[in-house]
This record gives sequence, structure tokens and C-alpha cells, in this order.
Amino acid sequence: MADPAPYLVIAEELRGRIVGGEFAPGEQLPSVAELGRAHKVSPSVGARAYAVLVEDGLVISRHGAGHYVRGPESPDLLVRQHRKRPEDSPFAQGVAEQGAAGTWRHESATAVAEARVAERLAIREGEPVMRTEYVYLADDVPVMLATSWEPVAVTGQSMIVLPEAGPYAGIGVSARMRVIGVDVGEAVERVRSRGATRAEAAALGINPTAPVMFVERTYYDQENGRPVETADIVMRGDRWVAVYGTVPTRA
Repeated sequence: MADPAPYLVIAEELRGRIVGGEFAPGEQLPSVAELGRAHKVSPSVGARAYAVLVEDGLVISRHGAGHYVRGPESPDLLVRQHRKRPEDSPFAQGVAEQGAAGTWRHESATAVAEARVAERLAIREGEPVMRTEYVYLADDVPVMLATSWEPVAVTGQSMIVLPEAGPYAGIGVSARMRVIGVDVGEAVERVRSRGATRAEAAALGINPTAPVMFVERTYYDQENGRPVETADIVMRGDRWVAVYGTVPTRA
């Protein structure tokens, strides 16, 4: 039987030291350069070892600051709060509340609705939609992807047709739809976990098949029940925790 790859040997050694209590939760681990010198391998081998431990949930990677033992309340975990008024906290504001700088890249273009999108939007397959691709970053690290579809029949004659352009750019679906007199209320979400696709892994900087949280989100016009936006959202499994419900205020 062949010997395990060097990065797996290093990962197992680090795992044993972490589980054995040599490194405490939140403590910084040796740099990839230090691992390379200690094991007489290149730093890239140490980086691969850490990638294994990050995927396993034992270690967190902080952009530009090294690797740390994950604790029960790791500050690198981002909380996705399901809010009744989502316009109150678009991505940048929500991440800022947790001490990180939130930014995003985007690209919008008209497209035709494929079967699954048409079903979610209650339109005919092939009808025009505005499709927007997003990459969301926290402190310049990609942490979430999204693809959004809006029926052109709903927004096409208005100033909100491009979600990230014009006077209402970047304010969130709920606030944008209110501009055209549509109250979308609370989104309906279907949440599950799965392995990342190769394209998603490349965009998020994680290993292929690493766990992600996948959300199918749809907003509805509260007056007539018509879907006005649907989105596929992909979040790094090692960076996000989802919180639902609201803690009551004590008297």
C-alpha cells in the first residue's frame, strides 16, 4: 500500500496536536513556511494540509493572517440572519455589523428563463428575465455566490431593471421592489447542504466537493402572490451559520 501524500501526513499530525490540546481554541497555528521547514517540504504542501483541516472544521483561515484553531464562537463565522425586513440589512451592512468589510462583484444581462427558473417564477419557459451573477466578499475573501433572476415583465419598464445600476443600486430586493409599488414581505427559502461544484469551489477558493450551504430563495408580491425574484445562493460551509427567528425583547 502506498504511503499517504505528505500533506495528509502533516494534516494528521496537526489534527492530533489540536485534538490533544497542544493548541487552544483561537490560537494561531504554525505558518505554512514553518510547516515547510519542519517537514522539509514546500509551503504549498503545508497550505494543502491546512485546506484539509479547514474543510474538516478544525481550523479557520484568516486572509493574510494565517491559520487558527476553530473555537465554538469563532469570529470568522459569519451569521446569516433571516430577517422579516431584509432591506434593513443588505450584505455589506450585515457583514459590517460583524466586524468585516463587505463588498461584491456583479454582472447583469437579459436571458431566457430555463425550465426550473420559469417554474419558480411562475412564468413560461423562455420568457425574458434579468439574470445577475454575484460574488460576495468579506474582507476581500469570497464567502458567498448568488445568481438572481427577475421577470422582465415585472421590472423591465422601470428604473430598477438593473439591480446594481441606477439610483436604486445595491439596496436589496425588498427595497427595490417597493420602488415600483410591490411589497415582497419575507422571502421563502429552501435550505440544504451539498458539496461545492468545481466552478463554485474555484470562485470561493475552497476544495472541490467542500461543503456549502445552498439556498433557493424566492420573493413574492404580497398582494397577488406572484413571484418577482428568485435566486440560488451558495455559502462557504466553513464561514457561515444561519440563524432563523427572533429573540423576544425582555421587558
